[in-house]
Amino acid sequence: MIQERTIPTLPSIAPVTREEGLAIYEDMVLGRTFEDKCAEMYYRGKMFGFVHLYNGQEAISTGVIRTMHPGEDYVCSTYRDHVHALSAGVPAREVMAELFGKVTGCSKGRGGSMHLFSAEHRLLGGYAFIGEGIPVALGAAFQSKYRRETMGDETANQVTAAFFGDGTSNNGQFFECLNMAALWKLPILFVVENNKWAIGMAHERATSQPEIYKKASVFGMPGIEVDGMDVLAVRTVALEAIERARAGEGPTLIECLTYRFRGHSLADPDELRSKAEKEAWLARDPIKKLAGHLTEKNLATAEELKAIDRQIQAVIEDAVKFAQDSPEPEASELYRYVFAEDE
Repeated sequence: MIQERTIPTLPSIAPVTREEGLAIYEDMVLGRTFEDKCAEMYYRGKMFGFVHLYNGQEAISTGVIRTMHPGEDYVCSTYRDHVHALSAGVPAREVMAELFGKVTGCSKGRGGSMHLFSAEHRLLGGYAFIGEGIPVALGAAFQSKYRRETMGDETANQVTAAFFGDGTSNNGQFFECLNMAALWKLPILFVVENNKWAIGMAHERATSQPEIYKKASVFGMPGIEVDGMDVLAVRTVALEAIERARAGEGPTLIECLTYRFRGHSLADPDELRSKAEKEAWLARDPIKKLAGHLTEKNLATAEELKAIDRQIQAVIEDAVKFAQDSPEPEASELYRYVFAEDE
């Protein structure tokens, strides 16, 4: 018998200003609108390959990444990476162009949906295979600590966030990297986006300890469970974890309980999850929850939020036009970027 997890409630939520609240809302709407447009383009035959959308999980990307230092801290993603890239500051134009395989994309048209990368925005990549990004994130965290403590570089105060799903928490890289991060007190956040399903495998059927955050105790690091459908709750937990990491107090494992509103990928008919389960999670839409909070606390009006919706829609339409009008990579450059090049 599969037991449903109780959604955790934090004792207190970090206060948010009007400016912060509107910025958070805008980032979440950007992610949702972008993904909806991706689905439209995919089904119209404008986008190819495997495309995994993030609908429903926006509170995690925004709550963690937008709480970090943009352009300074590092983000390591998964194959569900579009929204992480947007939250990290990669322009919607560059992300959309990459999905269209165009040379103006953030990975020069070489990566596609699952391999977004931007050195400028400290996005260390999306990864097609689960767990691949965790060691990369560990390396980024290690170099920050090494440069600061061994080489005396006072500017090396970056924090790294490694995102991955519940299925990945059963893989070797997860355990090995948590162990190393704890031993060396690395400035890293391990962020589990537990959306209950690893493709078609229910999380509770795949692990002997469904409460992933409890696995942190084995390595002597804090493990925190948070409502991944509440951006302000995620932000509160992230603020504390980032502060600990930057102060040299080491890593944190954050398990965000969330749900993807679409199938595993756009090629997935999504027939394994029950209608009742999907409807129950849809009712907890994180964007609607934030909108309700902002209006209830008089931090924004419904009209202001609708204006943001329209503004973001225009941004996405512009991104699609930019992607469609951009050139494809030249065949003569097929082998470029395979190896490092001299400046």
